[in-house]
Amino acid sequence: MDLSIKYMGLSLKNPIIAASSGLTSSVDGVEALEKAGAAAVVLKSLFEEQILFNYQSKLDGFNMEAIYPEAEEYINHHSRLQDVEEYLTLIRDCKKRVKIPVIASINCISASEWINFALDIEQAGADAIELNLSIQPSDTQRHCGQIEELYIEILNDIIKKVKIPISIKISPYFSGLTKSALRFSFTGIKGMVLFNRYYTPDIDIEKFQVINGPIFSNPDDLNLPLRWIALLSERVVCDIAASTGVHDGEALVKVLLAGAKAAQVCSVLYQDGLDEIRTMLDFLEDYMERHSFTTVAEFTGKMSMRKTENPAAFERVQFMKYFAEIE
Repeated sequence: MDLSIKYMGLSLKNPIIAASSGLTSSVDGVEALEKAGAAAVVLKSLFEEQILFNYQSKLDGFNMEAIYPEAEEYINHHSRLQDVEEYLTLIRDCKKRVKIPVIASINCISASEWINFALDIEQAGADAIELNLSIQPSDTQRHCGQIEELYIEILNDIIKKVKIPISIKISPYFSGLTKSALRFSFTGIKGMVLFNRYYTPDIDIEKFQVINGPIFSNPDDLNLPLRWIALLSERVVCDIAASTGVHDGEALVKVLLAGAKAAQVCSVLYQDGLDEIRTMLDFLEDYMERHSFTTVAEFTGKMSMRKTENPAAFERVQFMKYFAEIE
């Protein structure tokens, strides 16, 4: 079976990409993922605040009041562990040690001076940049249109800055997700990752404290990205990668059938080990053999909304059917 695919113009030996996490924060970790079978890696995200802190502190000091309150503690601790210069060194060292594409990751919330750092990333040898945009719709003074325009501004600015492919990792929290996704794809980005997994708060009812919610995804989380991959894959003018809920080979096949070119995996690697990559690829090969597919491209998008015999299955009519079965 030929498992190779094209994602963002990059040639990958298979559709599995190791998502941004602690597993991709070191050269040894990236090398281990390559040996386990990952076709590409997204390095652990560098935060916009870290870049600004690094640059501005060397000039006239960094204004902590201009960012989220919790960012100060994170920056003071994490910047000592992962300096901006160290991030560039990580890219260079990874490119020396592994053959698979290395995708840098920036977690950002604005179109500020940090965008200049994208050129440093390109010069360090990164094969692409994934923008993990985390602009929460929680500001009562900012309407949905303003948020969408900020996304467009960030994408336009960074695409002007570098020549390597840019992808955007977004959340499903848009008032008009289809229209927003279309607009983002028209900026010239090469990839779109569905979906971002945000920090989820919980409440300790005895100590009256806000605590961390679940860190890892679970297989049930696949349903949301699966639906939107199927709805968007034939519409946006960029490649789509699945993220969140891809825990086994069956889930991998599902997102490919829906129209994703690749799948990012993370939680299952923490929970069950890197060998899960090989297990997922074995399932994919077996599936292709059973259905007489010789390449992944032959069935990618076969079950997208435009190609399936029942496109309404991804929309409202299925909602009625679903609840009728439990009445």
